[in-house]
Amino acid sequence: MVAATRDSAAAQPAQGLGRAVIFIGPPGAGKGTQAKEIARRFGVPHLSTGDMFRDHVGRGTPLGMQAKPVMDCGGLVPDAIVMGMVEERIARPDCAKGFVLDGFPRTIAQAESLAKLLKARNMLRPLVLHFVVDRTKLLQRLTGRRMCKVCGEIYNVYDRAPKVSGRCDNEGGELLVRPDDREEVIASRLATYEQQTEPLIAYYRGQGMLQDVDASADVQAVTGRVLDIFRRAQ
Repeated sequence: MVAATRDSAAAQPAQGLGRAVIFIGPPGAGKGTQAKEIARRFGVPHLSTGDMFRDHVGRGTPLGMQAKPVMDCGGLVPDAIVMGMVEERIARPDCAKGFVLDGFPRTIAQAESLAKLLKARNMLRPLVLHFVVDRTKLLQRLTGRRMCKVCGEIYNVYDRAPKVSGRCDNEGGELLVRPDDREEVIASRLATYEQQTEPLIAYYRGQGMLQDVDASADVQAVTGRVLDIFRRAQ
């Protein structure tokens, strides 16, 4: 049934989402992988503030220099930096038919600011997907995660290993451990999520906007669950 759902969705022309879709969940829940796949299927942008910040850090921009020390210790980048970036990005023409927000908002204050931005652009209320994974599985995913330094593709040595150890399947780029995936940083990242981001679950659930997704299965099975939620929402 899941396979049929995936094949059907893949065969349909990209029509957009018609709204913002927000993926929230702890580090290692698979939000980034699913966000990229859903954005590809529906022909909309995948917006990840984490990717944006890593790009700025890599290029040494003023924004990147402000964000780097916060990212390295597993903290949250200040709202003043994040909101300006998001507002500029969703104003671009490619976001007119909707977009997928990966890991944003992270606080209720950001969620309230985002709601104002979406309302100002006459967009529908967002659909919020909460990715649920137990802590043991999260730790395995985070310590095993590797990222291609060339294209940013994500692998995991435990359940999504590359064909050649240490090399990206796409162009052979070296696979690296992200600074925020070091073991000494992971505990801080999870604690930060629990303290500052989990209240979003109650916030969005109270507004009737949140859907839970069991994200402990393999990538394709989780994609099928996400597509089922989209179908019901439409």
